[in-house]
Amino acid sequence: MQHIKVAAIGAAFSLALLASQSTNAGPYSDEMAKCLVTSTSEADKNFLVKWMFAAAALHPAVKSISSVTDAQRNELNVKTAKLFERLLTESCKSQVQRAIKYEGQGTIESAFQVLGQVAARGLFSDPSVAGFIAQLGSHVDAKKIESVLGPTKKPN
Repeated sequence: MQHIKVAAIGAAFSLALLASQSTNAGPYSDEMAKCLVTSTSEADKNFLVKWMFAAAALHPAVKSISSVTDAQRNELNVKTAKLFERLLTESCKSQVQRAIKYEGQGTIESAFQVLGQVAARGLFSDPSVAGFIAQLGSHVDAKKIESVLGPTKKPN
């Protein structure tokens, strides 16, 4: 039963990271999310970015451009499980217990979604990543876009 709960937490975290929909969070879930975020260091958040990348790299659309090995994925899963365990059973234990008691099991997904978003924000705010994304604009035909959207209004 406990193994199923841990697997469910991992699955919920995975789905929450990749889902664009937000779940309804209550005050206890919010407190748990705050605790998760404040209880993870920048190194932890960077590690979560690696884990997310390794998971996403399994998708057939991107698998051919990734070189993450099975051994690396296994190591990332082991270390991520330890991080989740620490957060849920030590760092944020009381917040987790209150959230589940008053708002149910879904609070875990909601709170980990926030942590995943914070970690991903760090990924996309990196100057190299942001610079690469900004280069996309140089390849877009602005006139074609403008023909659909209309001219851009200039600020006063």
